[in-house]
Amino acid sequence: MQMLYNSDHYAVVQIEVPSHVEGAASAPPLTRGGYEIVDKFARKEIFIEGALAESFKSGVQALIDTAEGPSEEALDEYIGRYTSLAQHPVVVH
Repeated sequence: MQMLYNSDHYAVVQIEVPSHVEGAASAPPLTRGGYEIVDKFARKEIFIEGALAESFKSGVQALIDTAEGPSEEALDEYIGRYTSLAQHPVVVH
């Protein structure tokens, strides 16, 4: 688990879970995972994986690759597109 982004509005954590395959000692370990995005104001979170996670990663990379670099406002606006899908309330364990 790695914190990728933390602003006043959002937090983004990358989660990678290694998948162990029996009998594949020489093969590189497979991983599964995605991104947990927390909307701090709405107090909701969403976990994205697969194609949606790849799309999220590509969009963030495009923002990072701009000549002036991403502003916090631009990143928050982009992340906000995904938090509109959030249904799970943030719960402290």
